Amino acid sequence: MNAGKNHKIVDCTIRDGGLVNNWDFSVDFVQHLYKCLNAAGVDYMEIGYKNSPKLLKGSESSGPWRFLKDEFLQDVIEEKQTTKLSALVDIGRVDVNDILPREKSLLDLIRVACYIKDVDEALELVQLFHERGYESTLNIMALSNVKENQLIEAFKMISHSVVDVVYIVDSYGSLVPKDIQYLVKMFQKHLPGKRLGAHMHNNLQLAFANTLAAADHGVELLDSSVYGMGRAAGNCPTELLVGLLKNSNYSLRPILDMIEKYMIPLRDIEEWGYLIPYMITGLLDEHPRSAMAFRNSPDRDMALQFYDMLSVPDVKS
Repeated sequence: MNAGKNHKIVDCTIRDGGLVNNWDFSVDFVQHLYKCLNAAGVDYMEIGYKNSPKLLKGSESSGPWRFLKDEFLQDVIEEKQTTKLSALVDIGRVDVNDILPREKSLLDLIRVACYIKDVDEALELVQLFHERGYESTLNIMALSNVKENQLIEAFKMISHSVVDVVYIVDSYGSLVPKDIQYLVKMFQKHLPGKRLGAHMHNNLQLAFANTLAAADHGVELLDSSVYGMGRAAGNCPTELLVGLLKNSNYSLRPILDMIEKYMIPLRDIEEWGYLIPYMITGLLDEHPRSAMAFRNSPDRDMALQFYDMLSVPDVKS
């Protein structure tokens, strides 16, 4: 494995994990996570979304990490440490007037998530955040559903943009290491001047293997979450990256402290991780929303029924 000192871990526990519990994390939880990530040498902590509650239905029921306000963040992070802070925005859900210049914010990195059809709009946001002093990434979601000619068209726009890092995102958790290797080579061919990132989901229990495959082929920013907490099947576990990347700056003990004190008790309340309905949507290369709904139904453990519902035409209709 070539993965080592050139790689940076972006811990997404609060942002992606918030999709599990509606961002209902206590301030103590987030402060302890920040302390542990710093002690572990993790490079970035994605502390939530910078979306606007005005642009999202049902926003009043979400925790504050879904709509980060800079003054709230100042109260939470009493002392900025080595680990940089990141937030993510979605196309059509962010009010650019909510994004302060970087010198007035604790955030270092703003990541823009979009589908392939919205790359041009996403790059406009990237340009604006760049002008305000932030590091930036472009996260193209659902790559497993994107045609190659669409990607190549997008690459033409991306190659001329100011974006710092372009992400390979396995939104449906349907890719395998050879797919990741193929995508990395394609991104490197068409975007030779750009750094790359990887965000993987664990529907097929391959989030860690796919992240390592990406790292092995030169991808720099590696997304993860503590105890794998993330939407549906979850993400690549931060503790595995910290434990296995050949980087003397990383320390496993602080992550285990976070898991022991907060994640194991939380896992008794909330559900995430590898489960058969999520495996099925991963195998079928589908968004996990149907599996998430099924896990919230009385039939939650009837895996055969769910498989037939999605794959047998008569049942599906």
